[in-house]
Amino acid sequence: MNGDMKGIYGMKIETACLHAVRDHTTNTGAVALPIYQSATFAHPGVGKSTGYDYSRSQNPTREHCEKMVAALEGGCGGLGFSSGMAAIACLMDLFSPGDEIVATADLYGGTIRLFNHISAKNGLVIKYADTSDLTTLEGVLTEKTRAVFIETPTNPMMGLTDIAAVKRLLKSPDTLLIADNTFLTPILSRPIALGADIVVHSGTKYLAGHNDTLAGFLVAAAPEQEDKLRFLQKTSGAVLSPFDSFLVVRGIKTLALRMAHSCKSAAVIAAWLQTQPWVTRVYYPGMGAMLSFTVTSEETAKQLLEGVEIIQYAESLGGVESLLTYPFTQTHADVPVAERIARGIDERLLRLSVGIEDAQDLIADLACAADSDTACRKENLYVQL
Repeated sequence: MNGDMKGIYGMKIETACLHAVRDHTTNTGAVALPIYQSATFAHPGVGKSTGYDYSRSQNPTREHCEKMVAALEGGCGGLGFSSGMAAIACLMDLFSPGDEIVATADLYGGTIRLFNHISAKNGLVIKYADTSDLTTLEGVLTEKTRAVFIETPTNPMMGLTDIAAVKRLLKSPDTLLIADNTFLTPILSRPIALGADIVVHSGTKYLAGHNDTLAGFLVAAAPEQEDKLRFLQKTSGAVLSPFDSFLVVRGIKTLALRMAHSCKSAAVIAAWLQTQPWVTRVYYPGMGAMLSFTVTSEETAKQLLEGVEIIQYAESLGGVESLLTYPFTQTHADVPVAERIARGIDERLLRLSVGIEDAQDLIADLACAADSDTACRKENLYVQL
């Protein structure tokens, strides 16, 4: 499902994360990207422009960041937003009342909230389907379907959708295929190479990678879609700030290294979890650094959340620190309880974002948290400062 991982300007992906885009705004020789912390730019004359007029329309630091994400994804253009949800909200403005959007059933709860409470209010018809089942998906598609929105792997059940196979199902060239690539990043998957028209990222996660900034991105495969999205972005205004653009670019420099380490650790932890008597099922797609698992009881789930020391009980994912999340009360709290449980999101499900710590330290942390004998808990797992 990766698409072509080679050939970004002749570079391997590890090199492209640093050099796919070079700063063209200064001749100082600065290696680090300059931060143009300016809301507006002076005109050199009447009817003349430097190419930058007002930062809502474009900013040199954000432009560099957008070009970097687009280059890694193999798209014609990228757009940076103040958050992943701001990116999806802008994306949905492409559509008109009465348009049908078919979406992966097991979506991030924030996306479901947007679709059900905002997009539906605006007249869009949202249909949910198991996009990993092509027969089921084909049965949901109609002549009114304007887009298929997929998340792969899904959040939090880690289901996989064959992007290229979905593309082949779409009879009309006017039906957009949109792929949320937040979990795998262009290191592991390039949806545009597989047929996607638009790629979505919560740049807060792996792209920025340090749990210190909010960001969102859209990458368009064709200039027509890029132009439409740029008009909507300029009009609605939820753009990525210059400083946050700088942080994302800095994070991308180590993206390939971080992903390689975290993915290796996630596979080790997933295999270990499958051997534990307090774990009833592990959801790991065999790639990436995200996994979910169910435990024997709600009490065990809460014991783990409150007992981990290195791993932190928090929302979000994709940062250098490992995070343990409780989807039932956190990421999917706004999904009706019956729907949550039907999708397997119950009081026993936990989601783990594996960071860059040593895998054996993370395993020891989980083992101690799961042990009912509190003497197992190591008070010196970390240095108290």
